[in-house]
Amino acid sequence: MRSAITILFVFFTGIFAQAQYTVHKVVSVGYVYQNQSFGEVGGKLMFLKTDDVIYRLGASALMGSTNSQFAIMPKLQADVLLNFQKDVDFYHSYYFILGAEGTNKYVAPKVGFSLFGIVDLTGGYAFPVADSKLNGKELKGLNINFTLNIPTVAIYDMFK
Repeated sequence: MRSAITILFVFFTGIFAQAQYTVHKVVSVGYVYQNQSFGEVGGKLMFLKTDDVIYRLGASALMGSTNSQFAIMPKLQADVLLNFQKDVDFYHSYYFILGAEGTNKYVAPKVGFSLFGIVDLTGGYAFPVADSKLNGKELKGLNINFTLNIPTVAIYDMFK
């Protein structure tokens, strides 16, 4: 897990050292299926220079019931959103997502798509780490994520 975090840190540090990026804060809520159903609540930082390529780093908590016991797992993730379509009237409506997520139980590369960078649907395969059992249930195999990303600016404007 430490080596994955180190690699992601070096990768993103190298990218951001080359150019000025705008940073946007996002609150995320969603659903994760990983051999078990989990709710997800967390936050992300979106880094963008143009809207062709967007980088996201996030941290969240996965919460659910495993073998009739409530469980919470921390989750870190990194995504790259891609759309190289030119001459678009209404910004980019969809992006392809390449990314990875990791918890203290598994690491999962993932692919998917996003509408406006707000609604994400991704899937991948989770590879277990040393102790991949959560309350007696092993977390490996098919990984599906559905996430709603709400920009903090929108939340702030609602309460004005």
